[in-house]
Amino acid sequence: MAHHHGMRKKSRDKLSKTVRSSGISPVVRAIQEFDTGSKVHVLIDPSIHKGMPHPRFHGKTAEVVGKRGRAFVLKVTDGDATKTLITLPEHLKAQK
Repeated sequence: MAHHHGMRKKSRDKLSKTVRSSGISPVVRAIQEFDTGSKVHVLIDPSIHKGMPHPRFHGKTAEVVGKRGRAFVLKVTDGDATKTLITLPEHLKAQK
């Protein structure tokens, strides 16, 4: 059989919630807004599958470049390369 290397492969610990934070996410995280040029942290919420970035970007800091519908376009550095992510606000947290 062929090897299957899906997007959620080897992510049992990274894409799991703690016991206290399990369940549905608060609505406030879904309606948060970010300005263009602001810095955000990519923190994946595993209970929301839509608009989820790749797990390799979990914990990275990105810059908001624009908006597409309800999602935000982010610029992230991955090694030497600069990559573009399109992510829903549930997976983002403002940098303080």
